[in-house]
Amino acid sequence: MANSTNPIESPAADSPYELLLRAALLTPITHYLLILYLILIVFIYNFLEIHFLRDLFSGFRGQPVTLTFNPSSQLYNDVVSKCTVLHGRYLSTPWLCSPHLQTSFLHYFGNSPVVNYRREVFMASDGGTIALDWVINAEVQCGDTSPIMIIIPGLASASDSAYVKHLAFKMAKGGYNVVVSNHRGLGGVPITSDRFYTADRTDDLRALVDHIHRQYPEAPIFAVGTSVGANILVKYLGEDGVDAPIIGAAAICSPWDSLIVDRFLRRRFVQRLYNKALTAGLKDYANWHKDVLSRLSNWEGVKQTVDAYYRQCSSCKNVEGVRVPLLCISSLDDPICTSEAIPWDECRLNNNVVLATTQHGGHLPYFEGFTAKSVWWVRAVDEFFTTLSLQKKE
Repeated sequence: MANSTNPIESPAADSPYELLLRAALLTPITHYLLILYLILIVFIYNFLEIHFLRDLFSGFRGQPVTLTFNPSSQLYNDVVSKCTVLHGRYLSTPWLCSPHLQTSFLHYFGNSPVVNYRREVFMASDGGTIALDWVINAEVQCGDTSPIMIIIPGLASASDSAYVKHLAFKMAKGGYNVVVSNHRGLGGVPITSDRFYTADRTDDLRALVDHIHRQYPEAPIFAVGTSVGANILVKYLGEDGVDAPIIGAAAICSPWDSLIVDRFLRRRFVQRLYNKALTAGLKDYANWHKDVLSRLSNWEGVKQTVDAYYRQCSSCKNVEGVRVPLLCISSLDDPICTSEAIPWDECRLNNNVVLATTQHGGHLPYFEGFTAKSVWWVRAVDEFFTTLSLQKKE
């Protein structure tokens, strides 16, 4: 009798989706948390434009400074060629290896030295009040022939701003008679005329430079502008040409073309955050002087558009008229004054201008060293002015 065999039935094969689901359920939750953590780290690293790994792989040597100038420039051949800082490298503070970390640290902390001022109140021809804060330096006694350095701060900055103190302290120790020109309505000074300060007006700077020159006719005058202050300084130098009574100047992180900067600040989320912060500063300025503003709110003379104002206040078109030795420093990762606005060709064509650009630095901070107590561009300006002064004496 033949044996009958019953076939053994095998279970139906699982689908790939079921296998994936089963594997996912068996994976510990800690693995998922680790993946999310890594994704978050990568996002923050890119969002904040951190360059720590690049610095690490380069052995923390920093990136070389790029100089743009006319090949026949006497300013470069006689002065800048001897400046070791400008021919070196810039390495940011390791724990501030991001333009956003640098800029935020400058705003909220700053690591600024203690600087004391003596205030002089300057009255403009229209009745406007400008506060001139002169640095009090007990270590160095300045005379009538001591070099004078005028600092023109940024948008809503004044003599108490961290980067202004870094510059004022360094230059005062070097023997300069340092004065900070606070814009109208800033530095605790009220608006006393029907005019506010704007980025397109250079007459205030012109008036105070002439005022200081009359006070100290034998003293060489230098000027440093930062951010919007740099824009005003370059406009003034371009407008006055050889008539500007200034020996040398430096423009740090200038916006150059305000229309391009305006478009840049609306482009990405992080730039829009900066735009809101700048707007908040201007709102505070308006609130401080709301009584004067309310009196002028119906003034019928305001007819130009916002874009027309930005075009008018841009200093890029004034570079060709500069006849004073001018050092311009800009960071290519500046989160506010974009490198897209830098007038490369205009700087290259003018024998009196040298443009120094760095890969990193943020908007004005340029912190260096592990403690972030040193500012790179302050050292660069100090060496530039010192070398320029020695060249003038030869």
